[in-house]
Amino acid sequence: MSTVSVDETVPEPPAFPGRRWLLPSAVIHEFDPAGARPGRRPRRTARDWLVDFSCFLLAVFVGLLAADAVGDNPHVSHTAAGLDQLLGALACAAVWLRRRWPLGLALATIPLGVLSDTAGGACAIAVFTLAVHRPFRYVAWVTAVDIAAVPLTFRLRPDADLPYLVSVVLSVVLIVSAVGWGLLVRAKRQLMFSLRDRARRAETEARLRAEQAQRLAREAIAREMHDVLAHRLTLLSVHAGALEFRPDAPQEEVARAAGVIRESAHEALQDLREIIGVLRAADHDDMGRPQPTLAALDTLVAESREAGMKVILDSRVADPAAVPASVGRTAYRIAQESLTNARKHAPGTEVTVTVTGGPGEGLCVTVRNPPPEGEVPHVPGSGQGLIGLTERATLAGGRLEHGVEKDGAFAVRAWLPWG
Repeated sequence: MSTVSVDETVPEPPAFPGRRWLLPSAVIHEFDPAGARPGRRPRRTARDWLVDFSCFLLAVFVGLLAADAVGDNPHVSHTAAGLDQLLGALACAAVWLRRRWPLGLALATIPLGVLSDTAGGACAIAVFTLAVHRPFRYVAWVTAVDIAAVPLTFRLRPDADLPYLVSVVLSVVLIVSAVGWGLLVRAKRQLMFSLRDRARRAETEARLRAEQAQRLAREAIAREMHDVLAHRLTLLSVHAGALEFRPDAPQEEVARAAGVIRESAHEALQDLREIIGVLRAADHDDMGRPQPTLAALDTLVAESREAGMKVILDSRVADPAAVPASVGRTAYRIAQESLTNARKHAPGTEVTVTVTGGPGEGLCVTVRNPPPEGEVPHVPGSGQGLIGLTERATLAGGRLEHGVEKDGAFAVRAWLPWG
């Protein structure tokens, strides 16, 4: 079976048609890479600016609290306290670079955290950002080094109010909490990405299945038209050959042969115009069977009733035999597929088949069933038959609609030309 290609030239709709400012720029870039500026970082959204400004204020607030504590710490000289505050100010300013260089900022804040208590808030934000934007292997190494530097920090500058062990434990808990929070944010984003990819794959597969169903329906149409036209063209060939080899035939035979040729040509052209899509069963036993017409609808309903279905047939066509064979075949197939779908998706419900119309106004076929009672197991490949019906009706010059109505019932409505 040949593969079905997807048209790559059709532009996809934007991933986020509105409210892009509510999402991080990294998420938007991952979902919609085509909208990114080539060779440049994703532009910050309003949410990014708000989060970055909040992180900066948090780092400054923690730094001010630490600066007061360092000023009152008897173990820290006045010069060391001034240097501590200077390094803390640089660390707070570097918070604005956390999106551009998360790994570099996390590595740079490790020595800053050892030398400056005022940089503690910026250090926590740096490891949080690293956990959000980089794989776990980088986070593990940087966190391990950061935790290993905590005892050294309190050896150089012991806390004036807390014991050494308590200070170390609290700092380690703060670092682990920041890293855990960042890993949680990253996990939620990765889940969003995976769900988005899964949805895209599902949409692509559904589009491929729809295209394949249309292609198979068209191939079946070609086979059906070959069978129909072969009969017509054979008649044309036989009678034309008879006229060619018997030019001295009586006038009555010549006129009769010419009439057959004219009638066969007319029927062949009519079949070509309508391009009736009759799907023929793949079993070899069905090959050569006469195609059903609208007059066979009674038999179809009777067979469905014998199979246990509740079917009501409301045929308001005065003379079903007057319906053109091509139109009758299409109407029969629509009713047949609709009854099959009702049996699969709404077992036990009462199905109503209504056929109305006349010459000049067209033939209308409606198959309607109420919703099933209780849960019905999902049927694999659902929807492919409806795609074939729509293709068949369209190529016959008609139209077909299907869907759930306001009262919950499912209906298939088709109109076919009859004129």
